[in-house]
Parts: sequence; C-alpha cells; structure tokens
Amino acid sequence: MSAGLPATLRLYRAATAAFGPFAGMFLARRERRGKEDAARKPERLGFAGRARPEGRLCWLHGASVGEAVTILPVAERLAREGHHILMTTGTVTSANLMAQRLPPGAIHQFVPLDVPAFVRRFLAHWQPDLAVFAESELWPTMIGEIKAAGIPLALVNGRMSPRSFRRWRMAPRTIGTLLNSFDLCAAQSAADGARFTALGARRVMATGNLKFDTPPPPADAGRLEALRAAIGDRPLWLAASTHAGEEALAGSAHQALKARFPGLLSVVVPRHPDRGAAIEAELAGRGLTCRLRSRDGLPDEDTDVYIADTVGELGLFYRLARIVFVGKSLVGRGGQNPVEPAKLGASVLHGPFVHNFVEAYGAFDAMGGAITVRDGEELTTQVGRLLGDADAVAHLARTGAEAVASLSGALDRTMQALLPLVANEAP
Repeated sequence: MSAGLPATLRLYRAATAAFGPFAGMFLARRERRGKEDAARKPERLGFAGRARPEGRLCWLHGASVGEAVTILPVAERLAREGHHILMTTGTVTSANLMAQRLPPGAIHQFVPLDVPAFVRRFLAHWQPDLAVFAESELWPTMIGEIKAAGIPLALVNGRMSPRSFRRWRMAPRTIGTLLNSFDLCAAQSAADGARFTALGARRVMATGNLKFDTPPPPADAGRLEALRAAIGDRPLWLAASTHAGEEALAGSAHQALKARFPGLLSVVVPRHPDRGAAIEAELAGRGLTCRLRSRDGLPDEDTDVYIADTVGELGLFYRLARIVFVGKSLVGRGGQNPVEPAKLGASVLHGPFVHNFVEAYGAFDAMGGAITVRDGEELTTQVGRLLGDADAVAHLARTGAEAVASLSGALDRTMQALLPLVANEAP
C-alpha cells in the first residue's frame, strides 16, 4: 500500500496506524467535551451502525454542517437516480441536522478516524460504488484506501484558497499524490480549478459553487406559527450564525435602538448553540432581558434578546426576520453563508471579513443586494435605518435574491460530471 508514496505520506500512514490503539482514549476525551455521540463512537472506529442496502450505494462526505448542507442537493439528485445514499460527517451538530434533512431512506454515519484499519473496516462493510468528498477534504489514509479499493472518487464544490495553495506548493509530491487519486475535481471557481490543476489534479472542472443551489433551510410549520403568535407585530431583526464578540455588538445595537422602536425584539442565533448560556450571561450583564430557546421556550413581551440556541432551526428565523445580519463577518473569521436568508426574502447585512464567501458577497455587493457594516456602530445605524424603511428592506431583499439567481446552476453542472463516474463510464 505504501510503496511509491512520498515519504510524508508513508510517515503519515505509520503515525495514524500507531495511533489506532489509543483512539478509544481520544474519543472518550472528545465525548467528555460534548464532541462525540457516546452511543455511536464505534462508527468512528469503522464499525457500521446500519446494514448496507442492496444495490448501488453512493457515499458522500462533508466535514461539518456547512459542507454537509452544501452537498445535500447532490445526495437528493443521486437518490432520485435510484442510488442509495450514505452520508458521513464528523460532528455531533451535523449528525443531528442530517437526521432532519437527509432524503428518505438515506443513511448517516460518523466518518471513521483516518486510521488504516478503521477506514478498511468501513469500506469493507459499505462497499460504495462512488465516494464524493466536499470542498477541501483531503484525508490521506482515506484517499489511499479508496483508490486501492478501486472506488471512483470525486471532490465536489472543491476550494483551494490562495493561502492553502502556497502551503501545498512546498510539498508538491504529497499534494500531487493526493489530488491525482481523484477521478474528478469539481471546483467552485475557475481560480480554484487552476490551483487544483497546478498542484497535480488530473481532471478538473469549474462547476460553480453549490451553495447557490442549496435550498433554504426548512422550518416546522407548527413551531413557525407559535413563534409568529408570540412575537406578534413587534419590530424584529436577526443576528444569525454569530461568533464570540458579535453577540455583544447585537446587544449594543438593541440598547441603542429600543427607545426608538418600542417593543423591539433582537434575535441571536449563535453558530455554536452550546454557547447559549454564556451569551445570555454576557447580555444580561449589560442589563438586557434574555430568553434561551432551549430552556425558556418562546419569547415573552419583556424579552429584549431571544437567543435561539438550538440545532436546525435557523430556517424558522430566516422566515420571521426581514433584516438579517450574517455573522462571523465582524470578527475577522471569514463570514457565513448569505444565500439562505436571501432565498427566504430577507435583506442582508454583513461585516467586512467575508473571505470564505468571496464570490457570493462580491455578487451581492456589486448588485446592491447587501450592506457592509464595518463595526458595531455601523451595524446599529443600518439596522435602525432598515427598521424604519420598509421600502429599503424590500429593495435590498429583491436585489439579493437576484444576485443568488445570477450565480445558480452549479448543481446541474456537478451532476453532469458525476453521473459518468457512478455509472462506471469513461469521462
């Protein structure tokens, strides 16, 4: 298996093999931190939690919530083509979300740790007819074992940042060996595709960003109506997918605006729901009345900030709020996906740090479909302006939806490239 591999990959395989006996302790430590599902830890060792269905099976892998949601439309299309679907992810949050959103009959498993024995055990049970990885998943052991088993392997919605490209250029044989194992690299953009090609990928296509074709998150109708009844006609805005530091800015905006907009309700949906209690403590220390969705249920008339610290419910709040600040963009971490709120008719605000979604925000900003706020003061100003101007909200929402539509089509192009692989046809 290791013959002909660069020394870096031989060393990696040896190190992961040596790690195998200690995997149980590693997983137990992660479980104590809430990062593993105790009942499903054997899946991380390659033991299957379900029987393999009869017929053709396509295995799709996304590291966490964002990647898994992005490739859901691919899973749905493959299922419609008559293939069984196995979806793997590596986080508890993504597993909970996949339980809600996978197509009927699809199976979720936790991805095995990248240890030779675990990966071989996983592949021996599932025997997939196609393996599809999302975005930038380059696990050396997994890639090598898939190639050794003769399973077609594709990377979809592939991205290679300039920073990663520069780093990989310092290990050309390593990255060349990994990328040459893929039968298809379907890249998000021509620039990503050029970087994959320069690093050694042998079949690269620029198919576009699947995030623009991902359907908006669903919402339970009963829960939506309950929230609407609880909120009534109160003025409302949403800070979505926030990271540490952004909740305080949302709280400051609420304090500055609540006298001007009586009854104002600010909703915060943290990117990591387990931070809910800490966010509540921080904002309560500023004199704000908060309610946690996970503990207190619905907001009441005295609630200033409603903290939605639950999994898989962002679709509820995108349907309720017409003004949405998309987080991870004021703290310099790269931004979150603006497509979902735009598809559900919201006007989008974001900070300047959006390098994870350059194409999306570039289109939004160029068409006037989003507003950039540079700091908490500008966030307060723009939220206040939109709360008082329904026509501006409608224009922003309409233009944002047009920006999304202008970038769609990646799903069709990706499927056109994938189907010959699953059918074992020559490209």
